[in-house]
Amino acid sequence: MTVRWPDLSVVELLVAVHDLGSVSAAARAVGMAQPNASRALAGLERDIGVTLVVRHPRGSTLTDAGVALVGQARSVLLAASSFVDTYAALRGNKPTTLRVAASMTVAEHLLPEWLVALRALNERVSVQVKAVNSSGVYDLVDAGSVDVGFVETPQRRTGLRSRVVTHDRLVVVAHPAHPWASRSSDRPVSLAELAATPLVVREPGSGTRRAFDDAMRALHPVAPALELESIGAIRSTVRAGGSPGVLSELAVAWSVAQRELVRVPVEGLTMRREIRAVWQGHRPSPAAEELIAASMRIGNPRSRAT
Repeated sequence: MTVRWPDLSVVELLVAVHDLGSVSAAARAVGMAQPNASRALAGLERDIGVTLVVRHPRGSTLTDAGVALVGQARSVLLAASSFVDTYAALRGNKPTTLRVAASMTVAEHLLPEWLVALRALNERVSVQVKAVNSSGVYDLVDAGSVDVGFVETPQRRTGLRSRVVTHDRLVVVAHPAHPWASRSSDRPVSLAELAATPLVVREPGSGTRRAFDDAMRALHPVAPALELESIGAIRSTVRAGGSPGVLSELAVAWSVAQRELVRVPVEGLTMRREIRAVWQGHRPSPAAEELIAASMRIGNPRSRAT
């Protein structure tokens, strides 16, 4: 039996409809005229014998069958992109350079393992990394200075595409001699106490600071005790007996395990956040897509251990 392979441009179009919510926006993203896009989708539906796209006055959505296909389509497009990238590299006999920007938390605690996985998949890729806060990552991606960025801020940047790759949590930590260190889950620090206490936090523009400010905004917290641009500086300040601090649980896991810091239970406060890959254009470059796939496959090493 002869298998008729689907046109990858139509597969890419279907994924774009899912991501962008309309056929017209998807057509623009993949560089296809809208009438041609509509005909291509109709042809795919005829070939499969299933309705994939439902059009509405304000856009388009995928049916359950369409959504199921998109999950497979991303893997197909990634494999095709990797093939094209490898083919181009072999023709030119040149390594691929991938420019990456990552927020401080991602750069220090997640990116190294992701890059090892990427190199295992593609030895010809050469990676250049810039570690800045999340706002700086957005600026670099927006300017085209890097191919892909990783942020943990809830803030989005208009005009950039993104994908959730894993999750993280913020925690409050204190020196073992601090009064809060003796608090337990049966007697947690209240939100009012937390809001009334000057804390050691990251600088404005960082994803950690934005996530904490969003979680505490309704409580009108007092001004921070210190605003620092380094994860290590906050850890050191709290370890030295300073005010309690707010950091990613990834950043304090070792210090908590060594009893240098104590994780403080806070009543009714959940600071789980998304870590996203961000890029320009409809889809990332092949090498960037490989790194994103590695990050999603590995996820959060801390969460795997617990």
